Amino acid sequence: MNLSERLNEDMKQAMKSKDKFKLSTIRMVRSTIKNLEIDLKRSLDDNEVLDILSREIKQRKDALQEFEKAGRDDLAADAKAEIELLSAYLPEQLTEEEIKVIVQQTIQETGASSKAEMGKVMSALMPKVKGRADGKLVNQVVQQFL
Repeated sequence: MNLSERLNEDMKQAMKSKDKFKLSTIRMVRSTIKNLEIDLKRSLDDNEVLDILSREIKQRKDALQEFEKAGRDDLAADAKAEIELLSAYLPEQLTEEEIKVIVQQTIQETGASSKAEMGKVMSALMPKVKGRADGKLVNQVVQQFL
């Protein structure tokens, strides 16, 4: 079962169990997926759906920070719950130690030696950790090693 089918099945389950929060969150993501499919005039593969899920999670994390700054605990709690729900669809996340190992290997492969070559390292590294690690964390780890 691919990711789109899994989202559809979970949406049906949420309808049956009358879980309005889960239903609305999945519908939002499915809407984004459907809009992109219409624009591209084809179905999306799992990698493209993962990109959308990652982008949705990132948007919610950014919103969460803003809600916390503004003291909106009610909205922050909703954002946290949405992040948790959507994160379940991502592959298992890498630990910081695993990221460090991958970063060191990539730096050796690219031959990078300074922060000026960070773009080269990041472009080689991101496909390896796509959907399995937060880009900000990866960026910080790369900066530590360069």
